[in-house]
Amino acid sequence: MTTKVKHWQDPLCIIAGLWMVASPWALAYAAEPRPMWNAVIVGALIALVALYAVFRLTAWKEWANVVLGVWLIASPWILGFSGLTAAAFNAVIVGALVALLSFMVLATDRDVGGWFSAAH
Repeated sequence: MTTKVKHWQDPLCIIAGLWMVASPWALAYAAEPRPMWNAVIVGALIALVALYAVFRLTAWKEWANVVLGVWLIASPWILGFSGLTAAAFNAVIVGALVALLSFMVLATDRDVGGWFSAAH
């Protein structure tokens, strides 16, 4: 039995989520609790949701990653770590990537919305 990945965006979201989990140590902001826990928790959620979407695609999983991506974009200001350049920049870039990739799936796959798919 082979598993075929339906969307190339989901594996990229898994990688982005795993990067977020590792980023506090890779970018040296692990000593700062708010951005560190934000990266670890939200990164793990992104990776888990995307992994699950690889095996069972539903719209709510893609929307969940859109919301998590938007949270990452806003989190430096909401949690007060916008002054930590590496952590803030990382959260915004990864958040935008995850939100965009997940939104692309929603926009193009007619099984979960697909308002831009050729079938509509």
